[in-house]
Amino acid sequence: MIVPERYTRIAILLHWLIAALILANLILVWTIDSMPDSWQRPFVDTHKSIGITVLGLAIMRLLWRWTHRPPALPRSYPTLEQRLSHVAHIVLYVLIFAMPISGWMHDSAWNGGASHPFWLFGVIPWFRIPALANLPPATKDVLHAQLFWVHQALAYVLYVLVGLHIVGAFKHQFIDREPELQRMLPGSVGPVTRSRTVADR
Repeated sequence: MIVPERYTRIAILLHWLIAALILANLILVWTIDSMPDSWQRPFVDTHKSIGITVLGLAIMRLLWRWTHRPPALPRSYPTLEQRLSHVAHIVLYVLIFAMPISGWMHDSAWNGGASHPFWLFGVIPWFRIPALANLPPATKDVLHAQLFWVHQALAYVLYVLVGLHIVGAFKHQFIDREPELQRMLPGSVGPVTRSRTVADR
């Protein structure tokens, strides 16, 4: 079976857009404590807006992947590496969904939410999850703290997986001499086609 060597333009666009937004959100988290008090609420709301946007883009990316088969891994990759790559991609997808959802749940369990309505990028009114927003205040306080811990723990897992993802891509590109980065870089020469391996079927 012949398949495209590179990802489709839409897949590439969604990949880099989600990556850029996640990086922007991490920068906001890392710098918010150094901002003046008057800036912190706008920073938090921007962080939440980016998270909801990532969730929407992640849904689009998953739907696109279901309807557009990704390119096969090169034959030279050992079977173990191919399996690890598939597992890492699945976990990354889970995290891309889990991070914004846990953040949304954390915000929905905030007792101050009623007096601080949330607007997506200050333009579009956005809702809190009713099942959490309508809980008793004492219950919300407990959940708010627990969901913050979950959101933070997921972030640390994301750091590790993204680091491994980058290291793996560089290893294949510069040590294995496979055109790994060209599969996902915009403007690369392509698409090139080749036969799928048995492991890709």
